[in-house]
Amino acid sequence: MSWNPALEPNCPEAGNLDSIETVIIPRARDLGGFEVRRALPAPRRQMVGPFIFFDQAGPAEFVTGQGIDVRPHPHIGLGTVTYLFRGEFHHRDSLGTDQMIHPGEVNWMIAGNGITHSERTSAETRRAPSSLFGIQTWVALPESHEETDAAFEHHGKDALPVLQGEGKEVRLVLGNAWGERAPVSTFTNMFYADAVLEAGALLPLPDDHEDRGIYVVDGSVEIAGDSFESGRMMVFRPGDAITVKAGSGGARIMLLGGDTLSGPRYIWWNFVASSRDKIDAAKEAWAEGDWEHGRFQLPPGDTDEFIPLP
Repeated sequence: MSWNPALEPNCPEAGNLDSIETVIIPRARDLGGFEVRRALPAPRRQMVGPFIFFDQAGPAEFVTGQGIDVRPHPHIGLGTVTYLFRGEFHHRDSLGTDQMIHPGEVNWMIAGNGITHSERTSAETRRAPSSLFGIQTWVALPESHEETDAAFEHHGKDALPVLQGEGKEVRLVLGNAWGERAPVSTFTNMFYADAVLEAGALLPLPDDHEDRGIYVVDGSVEIAGDSFESGRMMVFRPGDAITVKAGSGGARIMLLGGDTLSGPRYIWWNFVASSRDKIDAAKEAWAEGDWEHGRFQLPPGDTDEFIPLP
């Protein structure tokens, strides 16, 4: 798909620094040779649009026999988005889903009233050295869908819209932007995209979304003459025309945003909800551990262990 030429004329140079509401420096956490950088939630920003959690996983290198083992754990009130640049994950969940994910694809898991899943490096990948680099984010569900039935979607690389030209390649992962729409089912107006920019390339942010932000995965970007390196998230003021310019070495960025929700969300461990009572009920159900008749079940094929309630 070619780049929409309507996005190029009269493109502002790079916006105005006054348009940046918040600059977030992610908190790094070492998970035993595997680093995670968390940009959301942040002290000054809980969400960008409906996005309430944003983790950069890796880059990490594993020797033969090693990998990632995220044991079965529960979620409520959110949708998880897994998107990889390198490596793979083996996803299993309590719906019976058994799905590999590779770079450029998207796993979209709607927790709703409750789901359990695990993410592991596959046995096949462990037979040789491997690497992993990607982003996992959570989308808070609107109150009307917080207790919807759990669901799962996988969309391959070729199913996601790609816009190319003028030194950029943009893959739309979720929602709608730049006149395109991704095939993933969503509950609110939102967008999430992966953009690779050559040196000096200009990319305008969508102007039809209330809340907008970018995360610099690699390289650097310029906004109003100031440079922002990798590992930074910028959140912009609503309504301002913003164009991001790639630095001298090019850049890879994730763009995210959408409509803000009707109210704040409570977040505790893996649970997101509009009320503390819903969080407490989920905590109680997971602690009970009634995998046969309770609210949560373990993923078929991955029932030997689970992450206990903190």
